[in-house]
Amino acid sequence: MILCNGEALIDMLPRESVSGEAAFAPYPGGAVFNTAIALGRLGCEAGFLCGISTDLFGDALVAALTESNVSTEFSVRCERPTTLAFVTLRGGQASYAFYDENTAGRMLRPEMLPDLPDGIRAMFFGGISLAVEPCAEAYEALLLREAPHRLTMIDPNIRPGFIRDEATYRARIGRMIAASDIVKLSDEDLRWLCGPGDIDTLVRGILASGPKLVLITEGAKGAHAFTATDRVYCPAQLVAVVDTVGAGDTFNAGVLAALARAGMLDKAGVAGADPALLQSCLRLGIAAASITVSRAGANPPWAEELEALA
Repeated sequence: MILCNGEALIDMLPRESVSGEAAFAPYPGGAVFNTAIALGRLGCEAGFLCGISTDLFGDALVAALTESNVSTEFSVRCERPTTLAFVTLRGGQASYAFYDENTAGRMLRPEMLPDLPDGIRAMFFGGISLAVEPCAEAYEALLLREAPHRLTMIDPNIRPGFIRDEATYRARIGRMIAASDIVKLSDEDLRWLCGPGDIDTLVRGILASGPKLVLITEGAKGAHAFTATDRVYCPAQLVAVVDTVGAGDTFNAGVLAALARAGMLDKAGVAGADPALLQSCLRLGIAAASITVSRAGANPPWAEELEALA
């Protein structure tokens, strides 16, 4: 199993009622939630760990995960409310109002973390859950606890607007990156973390801190994979983009799914990855993300959809 660890929330998207009044419609979301959904749809055995409410929105999150073949057995259910993100659009640009205080996801603490069975082969972390307390402390503790024994991947998916204590956040992300086997960053995230410079130089610094594989996405340009000895590039696919919500989350799932299909979903497999394996990871990640961006919202593809395009 690949266990995804991080936020799940409800996006309240602007709609119009039948009588013409402004309204909001609830949709399950969250970066790590999206990666779990994509993994389940790509045919991987996937699980999700988060604090999830027992309210109606929490039930909707669990239902969405179950429908995409994602196990929620390791999530922590409680009566606290679900995080809500109200989305407004102005000039085509989205802005968010988050209601996250004292929620089930936000209040996950290290002492609430479950013991994990040997059948969990890989762990994925990321998203805004690494920027808010106390859940950020819990996810760091979980990664540091499990990284010596299981393949670990992190995508910080940095959102500066969520960061209240930049020094603390940078220190936490640095520790988590150093303990991870795979690090995925957008080119914007890379420069936010490491400052200005060319991608190759900045990535070498990240590799020197501990990871065995660093993935850099550049939107419409494509993506790169770096190891200590190799650099591989794969161009993006030409598609009509509807929106980019969930694109990076789906890319992450594609990379992990490619490793699983190759029988390389472990520390040794990633540490010894050759250019052919790296290329297959990038190709599947990009192919899956290209379908996601071709339709509205975070709606990752099923394995059958990718097979139909092959």
